[in-house]
Amino acid sequence: MNQLKIFIDLTRLEKPIGFMLLFWPCCWGLSFAYHFDQDINKFSFYLVLFFLGSVFMRSAGCIVNDIVDRNIDKRVERTKLRPIASGKITIIRSLVYVILLCLLSLIILIQFNNLTIFLGLASMILAFSYPYMKRITYWPQLFLGLTFNWGIIMAWTSIMNDISLEIMLLYLSAIFWTLGYDTIYGLQDIKDDEIIGMKSTSIKFKNNIKLFVSMCYLINLSILIYIFKNFLGGNYTTILLIVYILSLIMQIYIFNKKNPQSCLEAFRLNNFSGLMLFIFIFFLPK
Repeated sequence: MNQLKIFIDLTRLEKPIGFMLLFWPCCWGLSFAYHFDQDINKFSFYLVLFFLGSVFMRSAGCIVNDIVDRNIDKRVERTKLRPIASGKITIIRSLVYVILLCLLSLIILIQFNNLTIFLGLASMILAFSYPYMKRITYWPQLFLGLTFNWGIIMAWTSIMNDISLEIMLLYLSAIFWTLGYDTIYGLQDIKDDEIIGMKSTSIKFKNNIKLFVSMCYLINLSILIYIFKNFLGGNYTTILLIVYILSLIMQIYIFNKKNPQSCLEAFRLNNFSGLMLFIFIFFLPK
């Protein structure tokens, strides 16, 4: 039971917000594709596969991140008790877990067409290089956006077996969504990160942080509205999209860079935002 608890802590399974933020973009891509290929059985089956893949890959990514950041985590108040940083588990055993999780992800990946398999394998480069970004650029959140929303493209190709302009625009919009919410998340550690020498958009834009997050969300919304108006032809003023917009406004309102708990609450609200956008895309008029 102790080893199980360590595994759960290591993979953050007790914090589902992480794998849900990886899963929602997959849902958006699948729902978008469903408007062009309305096979509900395929849609439902792929939805389950992408959910499992999100859980496995996010878990593997957490372990890799903790291995790379083990010395940094020891010096940050929020992360110093993580299993690897605190010595509760060895790096070797952690790597074994990574391999097992990646194998499970591979089993899921080979259920799709060749293009999706190729994209899935390519995403490994993004996933496992992300932990190093905070050492070399003030834009690790942008790199996370590229990584976490890759599932939009994979979900689309799993059904349509091609890459289109509209799905790339949806991917672009989601990148700015992630850039916004992860900047909010990064504010929790800003003091420790500045002392250690880590980089982030939270630090780079700390003096105008609400303006920066607002601009990210505004770009996200502008692209979304353009997509829904020009490619799906739905009524983009429906209540679900309005609720999504209000959820972003609420985040900007409640987070305070001097109050880490408010930043965490605003960040967690994105789980609701992702759900609202998923339902909106799925139920758009055909």
